[in-house]
Amino acid sequence: MTGERAAELEGLGIVWDTADAGFEQNLAAARAYYALHGTLAAPRGATALDQAVGQWLTNVRRPGGLGKDPARAQRRAAALAAIDPDWNPATLGWTVDWQRHYAYLTQLLEDGARPTAIVPGVTRHGDDIGRWLTTQRRNWDRLNTEQQRRLAEIGVKKAPRARKAPAKTGAASGPRTGGTAFQKGLEALAQYAAREGRLPGRAVVERLPDGTEHRTGIWIGNQKARSDKLDQAQRAALAELGVDWAR
Repeated sequence: MTGERAAELEGLGIVWDTADAGFEQNLAAARAYYALHGTLAAPRGATALDQAVGQWLTNVRRPGGLGKDPARAQRRAAALAAIDPDWNPATLGWTVDWQRHYAYLTQLLEDGARPTAIVPGVTRHGDDIGRWLTTQRRNWDRLNTEQQRRLAEIGVKKAPRARKAPAKTGAASGPRTGGTAFQKGLEALAQYAAREGRLPGRAVVERLPDGTEHRTGIWIGNQKARSDKLDQAQRAALAELGVDWAR
């Protein structure tokens, strides 16, 4: 048979090799998966058109997975790249999982989501894209140059370095009065006593200058219940504010 006649038959759908027939069937499933997900970075258990497309893509990404014949392997790779240029993320230096999350993040942004609104708990197709994004920003320096470029291109930046909180010093008017929680309770109690001229009732909730609320009435009751565990400086600080049982 001449090459011309063979080409005509192939144009009518004739497949000469059963291996090629199987590849074409799975390729159709890959197209269907991409139409729904916008990426071929499918998890291993993914299916489309009743085909185990996730496992198939895993197999063809492996060395030699496209067949031993170089020309055939090249044609198959081109067919996959025509669906998704990033069908084999390992050649780019990252995992299928990373590629899938990146693709979904891009889709969320294209749909109008603001980067600041994509927080842990924001999902797409069941993947937590917000949590993944937070991890990328925090571990920015572990990403390769191309990963950083792609993320920066869609507006993702490295997370700012956390500032160290200044060391807290004791009040100039007295001794150190314990940990942060006790200090906060003492601040709330002092604020209330200065304003009201008395100790708060159990239901009192005091709003502090930093905008937080403190259940000051309950806190005093808790300190009384554990009074045997308070040190001398803590008891003295409470007594100065009018707490009789601390004297």
